[in-house]
Amino acid sequence: MSNAEARLIELGIELPKPNAPVANYVPFVRVGELLHISGQVSLDAAGGIRGVVGEDVDLETAVRAARLCGLSLLAQMRAACDGDLSRVARVVKLGGFVQAGPDFFEIPKVVNGCSDLMVDVFGDAGRHARSAVGVYRLPMNFAVEVDAVVALS
Repeated sequence: MSNAEARLIELGIELPKPNAPVANYVPFVRVGELLHISGQVSLDAAGGIRGVVGEDVDLETAVRAARLCGLSLLAQMRAACDGDLSRVARVVKLGGFVQAGPDFFEIPKVVNGCSDLMVDVFGDAGRHARSAVGVYRLPMNFAVEVDAVVALS
């Protein structure tokens, strides 16, 4: 069992089934040792967290939404690595998008929900470069979307 898998068990995390694409794209592309993962939205079995952060969605809920994105990213990583998360050498970069209201400026705090999860699971290899951007709208009214670039071994 890899350290990442052991950490998931310690944290009591069961990863969701990887999300299927909803348009004309693939969930991930591997180029050499880099894995590019398409944006994962704040979806869960209950339908996910949707709405405008700062209006329909409060900060605490938005942080949970970003964590949901992170769980989906981990599920895509596992799928891309044929079930073996030990092949993840480093989370290189996250791109976080928050459907933010006009008076909401805590966008980096929201994306920390995903960033913190990567560090919790991968330790120092989970520390990454990052963008955190407020946007007008996200697909299907989801509150948060995060994509990733991951180095594989």
